[in-house]
Amino acid sequence: MYRIPLQDLARLHDSVRGELELALTRVLDASRFVADRESRDFEESLATSHGAAGAVGCASGTDAVAMTLRGLGIGNGDEVIVPAFCDVGTAEAVLQVGATPVFADVEPTSLLLSAASVAEVQTDLTRAVLPVHLYGHCVPFDQLRRWRLEGLWVIEDVSHAPLATWRGEPVGSVGHAACFGFAADLPLGALGDGGAVVSRDTALLEEVRRLSDHGRCEGTHQELAWASRLDEIQAALLSVKLAHLADWNEATDLLADHYVQALPPGLLVPWEAGAVHHRMVVRPAERDRLAAVLEHIAIGTGVHYPRPACEHPVFDTWHAEVPNARKAAATVLSLPIDPLMRTAEVADVCDAVAGAARQAA
Repeated sequence: MYRIPLQDLARLHDSVRGELELALTRVLDASRFVADRESRDFEESLATSHGAAGAVGCASGTDAVAMTLRGLGIGNGDEVIVPAFCDVGTAEAVLQVGATPVFADVEPTSLLLSAASVAEVQTDLTRAVLPVHLYGHCVPFDQLRRWRLEGLWVIEDVSHAPLATWRGEPVGSVGHAACFGFAADLPLGALGDGGAVVSRDTALLEEVRRLSDHGRCEGTHQELAWASRLDEIQAALLSVKLAHLADWNEATDLLADHYVQALPPGLLVPWEAGAVHHRMVVRPAERDRLAAVLEHIAIGTGVHYPRPACEHPVFDTWHAEVPNARKAAATVLSLPIDPLMRTAEVADVCDAVAGAARQAA
């Protein structure tokens, strides 16, 4: 057992245990488990908090991306640009609709999708781009607008960044749609799995909702679609957590400041104001050695991600020259952070990182 885990979900859930239990009881009492009041209430709150016209809950973040792509008419023969350094599920969704994932490199320091790399890989077949707000840090919104002006569909992956802002604007308010995953370890995490699409385009949302329910339209099913709905239990639990999310983001922002002050300059992956802090990521000279030192003293770490998305076997057909993504995969290390982490724990982590650096010198 880690004395300082990478992420203490048990402590987080214990802080709202009473509210979670009440939410679960409410669903059990109603005994309606799909597409009812809890889902509608959560969708409304999620959309409002992100400046969107509406939201559609679904079973996973990958389904959210795939159904959005299909809802925009993207499929066979189309290309979708994806950052090479992201969770494999984002790129997987492109394959699921029959489109071709085209991997663009990331910026060398921020590790966010590189506009220059997007321009290099863009072709006449490119229909959409999938910027990922990695670790809770926002891809600049002025670039999202440029892609829109170029005629590309822009689908933001905001799974790491709920309630994040860029120069005062909320994530999900600039792209044509934004997709959330609610895996348990994400900032807005279900006690299971789930996802959602938010958008200002109500016609797109109606299409996504139809696709999420077997392609149902006026009692008939006209095409192969998904069975991908956010169940009432997860919606109710997510509503509890969404109500606390702004405070939790503020808490992790203060912890991030402590990390910045205590760690050597240039060690942390940087961010701009308005970011949230799903992961606190450093790039040490000897990643594996630092991870072993921290493991020895019961401090948890993680690697997000150990390889570029394009280097998973499922994407072998789509080779990409992405040196920044490859270098990131070989160097990144996630340090502990969660909303209820204590500043003394941050100090212990930073002292251990500094001690490891001195030993390596």
